[in-house]
Amino acid sequence: MPTRQVTPANILHLGFGFWGSKTLLSAVELGLFTELAKGPLDREALTKRLQLHPRSARDFFDALVALGMVKRTGARYANTPETALFLDRAKPSYVGGILEMANARLYRFWGSLTEGLRTGMPQNEVNTGEDFFGALYADPQRLEGFLKAMTSLSVGSARVIAKKFPWKKYRTFTDVGCAQGGVAVEIALAHKHLTGGGMDLPVVRPVFEAYAQARGVAQRLRFHPGDFFKHPLPKSDVIIMGHILHDWNLEEKMMLLRKAYDALPANGALIVHEALIDDARKQNAFGFLMSLNMLIETPGGFDFTGADCRAWMKEVGFKRTRVERLAGPDGMVVGFK
Repeated sequence: MPTRQVTPANILHLGFGFWGSKTLLSAVELGLFTELAKGPLDREALTKRLQLHPRSARDFFDALVALGMVKRTGARYANTPETALFLDRAKPSYVGGILEMANARLYRFWGSLTEGLRTGMPQNEVNTGEDFFGALYADPQRLEGFLKAMTSLSVGSARVIAKKFPWKKYRTFTDVGCAQGGVAVEIALAHKHLTGGGMDLPVVRPVFEAYAQARGVAQRLRFHPGDFFKHPLPKSDVIIMGHILHDWNLEEKMMLLRKAYDALPANGALIVHEALIDDARKQNAFGFLMSLNMLIETPGGFDFTGADCRAWMKEVGFKRTRVERLAGPDGMVVGFK
């Protein structure tokens, strides 16, 4: 029986993966997909629109073709169905916000991953003396970009949560750490009987309210200003925490879960959605990489398995829990009080 030939192809593909990653991130930064959403363009026209040097343009565009991000028919370039839907800034389905943040911040910080692995310390703005979140929340333009990025990260899962969770049994909900309001808006759009809201720091209010207004659900969504470490959570039938718990160490995670439990009525529910690591810790590479990103970004944050979260919920007092897959690498853990 012939043996499989062993080659270094997979190793080299992964080792040079940053080449393709940065090519996509630069295309998003340049607005290439938004330009192509207006119609196909030949190389000369696209080069002019993006203000690129002629030396770079041909290989850049054709690399995106080879990577499956752009189509070329004859001499004209066009979006693929995926990039047309998800990388056109003019569409509400745009997910490029999180990629813009990855390009502007995370790409360079991940260059220090080895140092983070050796020290266990964050490798972001902390190392330059800047208080990232302090500076972010003080700058309305940077803040709005960050909040949009969080919508990009969560909107796919939000739509699945809106379908999978038994919302007919409930009347109210609150998304804790709501950012722009992407999750709350998707749930409100799908379930007209619900009234809900989002909790975040006071400076987020105008961004949340403008987004809810633009999506036509402002009358059923209320913004709750507050710091979820310092203030009680709003009383609701359902509380949602999306991409929140992984920012914090275990003691802080448990404190937030207890706060959620206290804010819920009997038979209320908590939904935690994250890039859940599979229980066997072998398959969800994105979940592990997100946890390494928490190493880069936070003093104590880490991602976790569904089994981990179910055990924490049980310790807090939730009587029933379950895990369900969502979009892509994401999953949700639901706890019922």
